[in-house]
Amino acid sequence: MAKQDISIRTEDGTARAGLFRPSHPTTAGVILYMDAFGPRPALDAMAERLADEGYAVLVPDLFYRFGDYGPFDARTAFSEEPTRTALRSMIDGTSQDMTCRDTATFLDALTQAGATGRIGAVGYCMGGSRAIRAAAAYPDRIAAAASFHGGRLASDAPDSPHRHVSSIKGRVYVGSAGVDGSFPPEQSALLAEALRRAETDHSVYDERGAERHWKRLLTFFEETLR
Repeated sequence: MAKQDISIRTEDGTARAGLFRPSHPTTAGVILYMDAFGPRPALDAMAERLADEGYAVLVPDLFYRFGDYGPFDARTAFSEEPTRTALRSMIDGTSQDMTCRDTATFLDALTQAGATGRIGAVGYCMGGSRAIRAAAAYPDRIAAAASFHGGRLASDAPDSPHRHVSSIKGRVYVGSAGVDGSFPPEQSALLAEALRRAETDHSVYDERGAERHWKRLLTFFEETLR
C-alpha cells in the first residue's frame, strides 16, 4: 500500500487529497469523506486499512475552498476558541451541493487511478451525509454508501439526505451513535422510512463498537463492490 498526495481540479478550485493504492491492482475504489476536523493521520490510518483490503481509496479535503487551515485536535477543536468558530464557519460554508459537484472530480481521480469498477462511499460525522448524497447524485457509479455517526441525515433542510434517497441504485448502511443529538431516533425513523419507500437495499444500525464498525464496513463493501 502506498499513499500519494494529489491535487484535484474542481469547479471551484483545487482540492488536495490522499490517494491510497493497494499492493495489487484493483478496479474497486472507495471515497472516504472526512469528518469536520479535516484530513489528518487518523483518516489516513482508516484509508490504509481499506487499501490493505484491496481498495483504491481517495480521502479528499472538503474544506479546500478555505485555503490552508488546521490541523485541528479532535479532542478540543469544538470546545476552544478560535478553532470552534473556524470549524463552524467551514462546516456552514461547505454545502451538500458543493460536495456533490466535487464528487464528480473525485470519481474521475479514482478512475485515473485504475478504479474503473464499482465505487463505495463512506463518511464519518459530517462526511456520513456526504456519502449518502453522493450515492444519490451518482447512482450509476456508487454502488455502496456507508454513514457512521452521521448527523442531520433526515432533517428539515432542503438538502437533507433522506430527501434524495429515491435516486440511489446501490446499497446503504447507516451506523448511528448510541446517543447523538444530531441524529435522534425520530430522524433515524424518518430516514429508514424514506429508504423503505424508495425500495433501497439498506440497513440502519445502532453502532457502538469501533471494531464492530470495521467488520460491518468491510463485509458491506466486500459483498457489494467485488
